[in-house]
Amino acid sequence: MNDDNLKYKIGIGLIPKIGPVLARRLISFCGSIEGVFREKGNNLSRIPGIGKKLAGYIAERAVVERAAREVEYIAANNIKPLFYLDSGYPERLKHCDDAPLIIFVKGDASFSESKVLAVVGTRNATGYGKDMCDRLIQDLARNNHDVLVVSGLAYGIDICAHRAALDNNLRTIAVLGHGHGTIYPHTHKEVAGRIMTRGALISEFLNDELPEPPNFIRRNRIIAGLSDAVVIVESGEKGGALITADLADSYNRDVFAFPGRITDRYSAGCNRLIKTNRAALIENYHDLEYMLGWKSDKPAYPNAQRQLFTGLNGDESRILDTVSGNSDMTIDQISLYCDMPMSKVSAILLSLEFKGLVKCMPGKVYKAFI
Repeated sequence: MNDDNLKYKIGIGLIPKIGPVLARRLISFCGSIEGVFREKGNNLSRIPGIGKKLAGYIAERAVVERAAREVEYIAANNIKPLFYLDSGYPERLKHCDDAPLIIFVKGDASFSESKVLAVVGTRNATGYGKDMCDRLIQDLARNNHDVLVVSGLAYGIDICAHRAALDNNLRTIAVLGHGHGTIYPHTHKEVAGRIMTRGALISEFLNDELPEPPNFIRRNRIIAGLSDAVVIVESGEKGGALITADLADSYNRDVFAFPGRITDRYSAGCNRLIKTNRAALIENYHDLEYMLGWKSDKPAYPNAQRQLFTGLNGDESRILDTVSGNSDMTIDQISLYCDMPMSKVSAILLSLEFKGLVKCMPGKVYKAFI
């Protein structure tokens, strides 16, 4: 590990008023992470969105000095930093524009599972919610779904999801709303230790950052971005789980929710998500595996639907053959490969989706079902 280079990777995220999107623009303009801190202020101020004030913040030595102290903490505490340009950075998260530039991982830093599911909900989980959470994860494990379960280590549904994953020999990741210097809530320290043996604790915050309320809202985008889909087990009319659902939708992730009785306070959020078509209703793991196309002996779309649309024109066949022969292709890659305008490719892909022959997967990549 190049400690000097790591210092700059951490430091750019500490510059006031510069978030992930603007930081990426800076790196692109300057050619490297080190170049951001070595570029002359006059040149930096000409970058769109920077100006003289932000250029002045970049020149402040306090940012780099604080980052250097964090490098020492990382080395002493067996923490793996993953920068967004590193090969080990989670691939799903890379597709999110506002993903953190760097995450700090404690535990198993691999993200190799083909199925990643976020399970979140209220901190005031009822017996019904806990039962639904346990049953969903247990059934997925019993039916040979090697799922990585992502949640936030909070009270209620979050900790229930982590425990269920561990008890069923599934890997799990806890995304923290604070630095690695503490565990919140403290009563979950034992579970956090177990998670590091079959998964990891992940944070975008420096080790001394405390569990402040805004941090938990920020970390929700990581929970959504790491996952293929998000399941809301229980939620009141307001809460972090609903924020996670909105973020997942903005990242083109599938969102599912367990329904509850209309009189149940902690099902109000789930019922509203379903009512407003922002989440698909699920009752059990069968619904989830079917809608995600996880069941190997059952197609993601009914065969009968495909048989209604057997006639394809030349361009449709060409694009379908391209998607079938290449895994995880984006619309711009398909356009380039087929030498067609993106607007035309988009229209054809939509037509093929209606015919049940392709599906837009998380990360805005396309998969064929033929």
